[in-house]
Amino acid sequence: MRTLNYLLLAVRDPLKSAELYSKLLGREPVEKTKTFVLYVLPTGLKIGLWLADEVEPTPKPAGGIELSFSEESQDAVRATYAEWTRLGLKVVQEPTDMDFGFTFVVEDPDGHRLRPFVLANNPR
Repeated sequence: MRTLNYLLLAVRDPLKSAELYSKLLGREPVEKTKTFVLYVLPTGLKIGLWLADEVEPTPKPAGGIELSFSEESQDAVRATYAEWTRLGLKVVQEPTDMDFGFTFVVEDPDGHRLRPFVLANNPR
C-alpha cells in the first residue's frame, strides 16, 4: 500500500526558507544543507525544501497547491493571521468564512500557498 507522507517544495534558497518554515512549523529541521532542508512533523509528515535549480525535472511555478493547517478555533486562525502577517507573508485571502470554515491564505517568498483554517460546524 502506498503512503503519502512527504511533500517537496522547490525553493530559491533552502536555508533562507528554513528560517521562515522553522517559525511556521514551530520546530527545527532534522536535515539542513544549502541545497536541501527536511522537517519531520509529529504526525510523521515530512516537508522538504529543495533548491529549485537542482530539482529534476524542472518544477513548475509555485501556487498550484496549498499547505493547509488545521486550527482549533476562529480565534486561533486570527492569531495565526496576525503572526504570519508580521512575518511579512503576502496575503492572498484575508480571514473569511467559506463553505468549509473560517480561513485565510498567504504565500511564502517562493509563492507556495499556506492556508490555516478551522472547520465550520456543518461544512458543505
